[in-house]
Amino acid sequence: MTISVFDMFKVGIGPSSSHTVGPMRAAFLFVSRLAGSGLLERTATVRVELFGSLGATGHGHGSVKAVVLGLAGHQPHLVDPVAADPMVDDVRNSGRISLGGTHEIPFSIDDDVVLHRNKRLDFHSNGMVLHAHDAAGAVVERREYYSVGGGFVLDEDDAGAPVLVEDPTPVAHPFSTGDELVGLAREHGLPISQIMLANELSWRTEEEVRAELLHIWSVMQECVERGTTTGGVLPGGLKVRRRAATLRTRLESATGDPDALHAMEWVTLYALAVNEENAAGGRVVTAPTNGAAGIVPAVLHYAARFLPGFDDDAVVRFLLTAGAVGVLFKKNASISGAEVGCQGEVGSACAMAAAGLAEIIGCTPEQVENAAEIGIEHNLGLTCDPVGGLVQIPCIERNAVASVKAITAARMALHGDGVHHVSLDKAIKTMRETGADMKDKYKETARGGLALNIVEC
Repeated sequence: MTISVFDMFKVGIGPSSSHTVGPMRAAFLFVSRLAGSGLLERTATVRVELFGSLGATGHGHGSVKAVVLGLAGHQPHLVDPVAADPMVDDVRNSGRISLGGTHEIPFSIDDDVVLHRNKRLDFHSNGMVLHAHDAAGAVVERREYYSVGGGFVLDEDDAGAPVLVEDPTPVAHPFSTGDELVGLAREHGLPISQIMLANELSWRTEEEVRAELLHIWSVMQECVERGTTTGGVLPGGLKVRRRAATLRTRLESATGDPDALHAMEWVTLYALAVNEENAAGGRVVTAPTNGAAGIVPAVLHYAARFLPGFDDDAVVRFLLTAGAVGVLFKKNASISGAEVGCQGEVGSACAMAAAGLAEIIGCTPEQVENAAEIGIEHNLGLTCDPVGGLVQIPCIERNAVASVKAITAARMALHGDGVHHVSLDKAIKTMRETGADMKDKYKETARGGLALNIVEC
């Protein structure tokens, strides 16, 4: 195992982990590299080029804004979403930027951030090239970065290697496949959450793991609260109305006995709230990506509202189990919509949420694996076709549907014995192969599917 649960769940801002969080991190890393090598003071101009999916949907996904914020020294988990747009507007209006917050240079957002809509770099669809020049125009530094999904960023030294950079830290129970994970749980007589926890202890104490996971949960709760109390229209040309606040009012004011699907109405509300916040550039948790950020929180909120005995321990177990399943997708396929389509984002998140819920409703490790498999199997082939290049249609509703699907998957697994025909490993392998076969126009380029057939208003 090379990935921590805190790699799968990261605090950032919307609307996209690969197109917003990743580019911001890359720009921040580039400026940090200049500062660390003593080249920052020599830098007179900076130019940023975005390729592939980043270039095709950079404006709609907030990539340009993210680059500006990263160059100015801001990081996704620390930047104030409310202050982000005014900061970018200041750069645009003044024609100057303070690199890393300390070194001011001329900078034109329209001229110095270039979107190559029909070019891509060889290693990955989400490629960036950053250039720094001195006053005479000579190259001070040039660096390639790749945003490979979920906010993960690789630089050119990692290109050509596996998409994951190996962490040499030894862990108690290394695993690379679902079969290995279930085998470890069976061998040690532990639930999957405890296998993952034992590995996390290689980096943090148990108290730190617990505290950080509960912080992740608190950010998810804050996101739902904001999303269910904020109305209006989402940014972008589609003029999509926010629905979560109205739905919350309707649910809370309902009288009489609720119908049989009352709980699912709340699940829908939670998912809509998170993904409307994400689309508006608010603070969310990548789970494992921003485009799929509503599914894990929605299912966790469902558990908190409707399951008896729900407590902080349940949150920790849920997120550890979901994180373990997310590791399998990251290691063996992809969580990048630009690489394998939305099956890698919403499909992975659905499997993670299904596994997390299965863990806390009493499923065995075999049943947890079954729940995750059901979650991904019925998202195979899902395309990433954001209308107008915005993370709104079909992304917001897609999270709500997948949240209900995750709950169904967990409950189906609970009523079985863990024995099933298609393993999680085979489903993940199928997802990877399906993504490889999928045409690029269906991979977060806004050139196919709904994006082609819905005219932006």
